[in-house]
Amino acid sequence: MTEMPEIGKISPDVFEKMILPFLGAKDKSVLVGPQNGVDVGIAEIGGKAVSFTTDPVFIVPEYGWEPAAWFAIHIIASDSATSGLKPRYLSIDLNLPMEMTSAQLDLVWQKMHSECQKLGITVITGHTGRYENCHYPMVGGATIIGVGEMDQYVTPKLARAGDKIIITKGPAIEASGIFATMFPKLLEKEFGADFSRKAQDIFFKMSTVEDAMTAVAVGVRENGVTAMHDATECGIWGGLFEIAQAAGLGVTVEMENIVVEDFHPVVDPFWRAFYDALAKGG
Repeated sequence: MTEMPEIGKISPDVFEKMILPFLGAKDKSVLVGPQNGVDVGIAEIGGKAVSFTTDPVFIVPEYGWEPAAWFAIHIIASDSATSGLKPRYLSIDLNLPMEMTSAQLDLVWQKMHSECQKLGITVITGHTGRYENCHYPMVGGATIIGVGEMDQYVTPKLARAGDKIIITKGPAIEASGIFATMFPKLLEKEFGADFSRKAQDIFFKMSTVEDAMTAVAVGVRENGVTAMHDATECGIWGGLFEIAQAAGLGVTVEMENIVVEDFHPVVDPFWRAFYDALAKGG
């Protein structure tokens, strides 16, 4: 039997052998099912394309309760938006640690509520409780549902040979934002308060909902965007690999032909500074 990795997501090999052959009842309404490199499933329901994406509810108290709640909503909403369909409904299960207080839950939930309001997402059902043996950061799970027309969704399988790849954020956004939020005093000590504050602001650039919705507003498939992916695990390289794998294509990266547009703050100084500070023993 194929062994699972010691920690983290299962490998493609485990997925292909242990999960993919056993997906319950078959249903012809499923347009996009479980697949490596694909964050969103799509089904046809009532003549509409309906997207489904599921993730853990990921709360890290060290970020601060409100940033942690922002992160929890946006990481799943970002996955959902890669379908090209606007995130619309949220089903959420909160299995909270025993040490979480009512005041802390209130802060977290109010922030989740406000972010859902901003994104146009309605909480449609859920479950909330405190239980033994539940621990941060994995405190439950959630599913976001999007709804649109049948010709409005995209999926990595629609990527075509010759497509150009646009990276809307830049490298190391998530790593830089999280490190800066977790270790602000380290950065302030080494590089000053203003530098530390700017580095921490990158935390809130992790969401790709606005990026995805802006992209599909131009057009989809033959008229625009063919595929989208929220690169997290293994970063940009991992994202490129997963899109290529899902599309049954390859990717050639020609470093000399990468065009950098000056529309986004350069992340490089922040992640380099963080690692430089760690190297000094900070």
